[in-house]
Amino acid sequence: MQAYVVGADTLGNIPQLLAEYGIRIGHHVTGRNPSHQRTPSGIKGMDLVILFTDFLGHNVMRNYRDAAQKQNVRFVACRRSTCALALSLDKLGASRCAECPRHRSAPH
Repeated sequence: MQAYVVGADTLGNIPQLLAEYGIRIGHHVTGRNPSHQRTPSGIKGMDLVILFTDFLGHNVMRNYRDAAQKQNVRFVACRRSTCALALSLDKLGASRCAECPRHRSAPH
């Protein structure tokens, strides 16, 4: 599964968390560039759009949400923290990889 990530200059531990869910980052934009804010592109072919709300304005989020809906791509909007992202992915119905070393020993 590939994700289009919008927001945040750096992703920190986000790629590792996404890997636990079997999600790979296909494209990442910070949302600072005005051209990225007006017309979202590159969403086609993605399985998920992740919007980090603490780095984006309302209009930017609306543009990406609308673009995702037009392409029938699921999206989540949350703060840029691993806890908030994990909660959003769990609500979406994503499950963590059982083969991940971090989750083999601990029950979900």
